[in-house]
Amino acid sequence: KLPANTLSETYELEYGEDSMEIHDDAIFEGAKVIIHDDLIATGGTASAASKLVQRLGGEVIGYSFIIELSFLKGREMLIPNVPVDSIIIE
Repeated sequence: KLPANTLSETYELEYGEDSMEIHDDAIFEGAKVIIHDDLIATGGTASAASKLVQRLGGEVIGYSFIIELSFLKGREMLIPNVPVDSIIIE
């Protein structure tokens, strides 16, 4: 749990459910945001992060991952027409 006012987003995992939170003042209106994560599998985490950014008035302008498990089709969960870069695609 975070110490100040937060927004929360629940998302599906491959085998269950989880949620993430962000301080409600962490992103300002009109901020351009790149979402970076070490791994994209089902896309649930990146999708939830995208929703939180948008709820705070930010704009997701890109995604960056170290590893992409393409057979799980996580890209389908991301915002359409936003660039996605992965270093290793399996």
